Amino acid sequence: MKRILAVLVTGLFAGGAAAADLMQVYRDAVANDAKFSAARAQYEAGQEKVVQGRAGLLPQIGMSASTTHNDSEITPATGPGRDYIYNTNGYGVQLTQPLFRWQNWVQYKQGELQTALAETQFGIARQDLVLRVAEAYFNVLNAQDALAAVTQLRTAAAEQLELAKTSFEVGTVTITDVHEGQSRFDLASAQEIAAQNQLEVARQSLAQIIGSQPEPLAGLREGVALQRPQPENIADWVAAAESGSFGVQAQQLAREIAAREVERARAGHLPTVDIVASHGVNNRPQPGTDRSEATSIGLQLNVPLYAGGRVSSVSREAASLRMKADADLEDARRTAALQARQSWLGVTSGMAQVKALEAARVSSMSALDANKLGYEVGVRINIDVLNAQTQLADTLQQLSRARYDTLLAQLRLKAAAGTLGEEDVQAINALLAP
Repeated sequence: MKRILAVLVTGLFAGGAAAADLMQVYRDAVANDAKFSAARAQYEAGQEKVVQGRAGLLPQIGMSASTTHNDSEITPATGPGRDYIYNTNGYGVQLTQPLFRWQNWVQYKQGELQTALAETQFGIARQDLVLRVAEAYFNVLNAQDALAAVTQLRTAAAEQLELAKTSFEVGTVTITDVHEGQSRFDLASAQEIAAQNQLEVARQSLAQIIGSQPEPLAGLREGVALQRPQPENIADWVAAAESGSFGVQAQQLAREIAAREVERARAGHLPTVDIVASHGVNNRPQPGTDRSEATSIGLQLNVPLYAGGRVSSVSREAASLRMKADADLEDARRTAALQARQSWLGVTSGMAQVKALEAARVSSMSALDANKLGYEVGVRINIDVLNAQTQLADTLQQLSRARYDTLLAQLRLKAAAGTLGEEDVQAINALLAP
């Protein structure tokens, strides 16, 4: 029995000597995950918003040039007329410096907010990557644990089947024991095939994130103790999530951008003032005028009077979108609070479940030993032993899953509060077998 337990525990909590750990897998994902690469490119694009907004406050310089073919006939009062065929060439440079364009200033402030929003969204992508990597990693470990458990169950069922056949041959049991043993062996064989398929699916899911087939993975150390989240108060985590969640921060920025958009739309009713400076040269090779050159500088005032109602319509649209942003922000706060509560309960209930399943594992082992001994002395039947074997395998699988779910809940709790980062990956990595 001790040998069987050692095999099961090894399958549940130990990794290979050259196994890749969670930190290595996470770094592979940072370098190769397509979804994260897209988020990085989106972040880099967002950095240009502030540059684009600032451009509306800076001088605009343009140059123009032209050439015109002319064919003129001049007929004086007396004498014959004369044809003039020539080209008129000209070029000029114009500088426009906005002095008062309120919509441009508002757009510049929006650009700053949009750049900050891009940074916040990239923070969401980083947290999402940590969660996806950890979930895929633990899914592989859990699938390996499940396969180890059902393989051992199949081996134990085969041994019990052979024992039942031998006992039937000597007349100590009925054919029913043999049939029951065969049934459990066949069921365990089917479960083993399903577990192998599930392991392959889990490995391919991890490969999708890291861009290559995963190496053997390090498992949790035997007897590892899970730590309670700090602070140990759900209200503190909910408050942190309502203010610090990346989702809440993003919606706060989106709301501010929407408010600025209302201001920018209403600025369409305001006049604009620019400094306009120009310099131009015009060559006209015709009688009396060969070349002209002019330089000018001045103020240009534009006052909008009527634009078909478009400015008012855009203003109303922007006001409605600001109200939508207000509602989205409130929804983001409630969602963050709910996620914090769910994750907190996932951690606390998960730790309690792990403790209960550890006790159930000891009880299941004792029950299996007792049923095997009772079968040998004739006070238990074959089905009792088979049931005890199945119960132990189920308990070990549930214990494995509960450990991984609790660790994931810890990460989700940090994500809800907006504090999940690489250091949390390192903390979990320290729990893995070297």
